[in-house]
Amino acid sequence: MHGARPAGPGDLPALGRLAADAVAELLPQRGGDMWARTIGRRPPYEEGLARALEDPDVLVLVGTVDATPVGYAVARLDPIADGATLVVIEDLFTEPDARTVGVGEAMLEAVVVWGTERGAVGVDAVVLPGARDTKNFFESFGLKARALIVHRELP
Repeated sequence: MHGARPAGPGDLPALGRLAADAVAELLPQRGGDMWARTIGRRPPYEEGLARALEDPDVLVLVGTVDATPVGYAVARLDPIADGATLVVIEDLFTEPDARTVGVGEAMLEAVVVWGTERGAVGVDAVVLPGARDTKNFFESFGLKARALIVHRELP
């Protein structure tokens, strides 16, 4: 059985491991280095996730298969210029072997419910260029590109 549940302090070791796995997977991808340097989760992972657990404007989820943690999500409320609030998905990761059983879907559904309950006007997430499966996953929930960031490294 798969699902998603709110994380607690007892989940920090699993969350830290999952965060390390997520960063390791994204870092070598196109755009991964700049993602890691700008908005990616930074070590020590457990400390940052512990702070997230304490923040009332942040949702931390554990994705599970048969009660075993196989994924995690972190979403935050972000006030925008017109006074409304946006949900920003900072992290959404599922271990590769658990990617086709609905764990990611359960976490994203929980994020959408959480944001809706808080009156958010939308949900944003970052997808690295070339990450077609990730883009398709988000699009299956109605998320569509609304901006592209272009970048050039300088010497």
